[in-house]
Amino acid sequence: MKIAVMGSGSWGTAIALHLARAGHNVWLWNRSEDKVAQMDAARCNVQYLPDFPFPDNIQVTSSMEKAIVDAGLVIFVVPSQVMRTVVQAASVFLNPEVPICCASKGVEAGTLMTMEEVLRDVLPVHFHAHLTFLAGPSFAKEVAGGLPTTIVTAARFSHVADTVAEVFHHGMFRAYYTDDIVGAELGGALKNVIAIACGAAEGCGLGYNARAGLMTRGLAEITRLAVKLGANPLTMSGLAGMGDLVLTCTASLSRNQRVGKGLGQGKKLKQVLDDLGQVAEGVYTAKSARELAIREGVEMPIVEQMYQMLYEDKAVEDVLRDLFSRERRAERDRN
Repeated sequence: MKIAVMGSGSWGTAIALHLARAGHNVWLWNRSEDKVAQMDAARCNVQYLPDFPFPDNIQVTSSMEKAIVDAGLVIFVVPSQVMRTVVQAASVFLNPEVPICCASKGVEAGTLMTMEEVLRDVLPVHFHAHLTFLAGPSFAKEVAGGLPTTIVTAARFSHVADTVAEVFHHGMFRAYYTDDIVGAELGGALKNVIAIACGAAEGCGLGYNARAGLMTRGLAEITRLAVKLGANPLTMSGLAGMGDLVLTCTASLSRNQRVGKGLGQGKKLKQVLDDLGQVAEGVYTAKSARELAIREGVEMPIVEQMYQMLYEDKAVEDVLRDLFSRERRAERDRN
C-alpha cells in the first residue's frame, strides 16, 4: 500500500519508518523543499532522528499532490496549531473513500476544537466516516527503533478504526481500536499538561510521591472533562488515558516533562523551549484546556496552576504549594 505521512517531525518520521518496515510504500511530506532535500541526501531525518536511516521504500517530498494521490491511507502528523491549515491545503487531493488518520494530539487555540472537530470542520461531510485518530503511549525514538509499542486507533465506526489498526499492527507494534474518539483525543492531549506538572515537581526535587499524586489526580481531572464532553470513562483507564499519561509523566524522552523539569530548576520558559528545539504540545494545551474547563464548568486545579505557571509567570514553588495545600475532600468527589 502507498501511505502518505503528512509531517516529518520526530513522530511523523517514526511512523514512516514503522510503516516502511511493515512493507508499505511510504511518502513522507514536509512543506520545506530545503528540508526535503536534506533528508533525501542524507536518507534520514537529520534534525530529529539522525540515527535511523530511511529504507528504500520511504520517499520524501514537498509536494502534497505527489504524497497523497493514489495513497491507501493518509496520516496527518503536524502540530495541532497548524493542523487546520495543512488539512485545508491537502483537501483538494484527498479521496473521500480513503481512511484519514490524525496522529497529532492537542486542542486548537481559540476555537477549543479537538483535532477531530478541526478535521470535521475543514473537510466535507463525505470524508467524516473515514476519519481516524491515533493515541496511546508511543515515543517517536522507540517506535523508530522498532521497540515494543502499543497504541489505539479511534473512529466513529469500529470497522474503520479496525482497518487502520490493521495497517499499523506489525512486528512488535500492537494496535487496538475503539469507537471513543473523544476519550482517545482528550486523553492524548491533556496528559501533556499533567506531564509538565510532574516535570516541575521533579525539577524542584519533590520526589516520587509527589509525581504519583499529580499523575493520579491529573487522570481524575482529565476524566472529569472528557466524560463531560461525551467520553466513555473506561477509555481513561486504557492506552489513551492511563497508558499515555504514565509514559509522558515519567520518562526523560517526554518533551513536556522536560519543559516542566526545566521550569522547576529555575529556567525561564523561553530558554526551556529554545533548548528543547521541538514543539511541546502541553504548553499550548494548558491554555486551551483551562478555557475548556471554564466553558464546561469542570474544576481542573492542576491545569489551572499550569496555566498560571506558563502564562502568568507564577513561581513554580507557589504553584506546587497551592496544589498540595488545597482543601482536602473525599477522593471520589468530582473536584
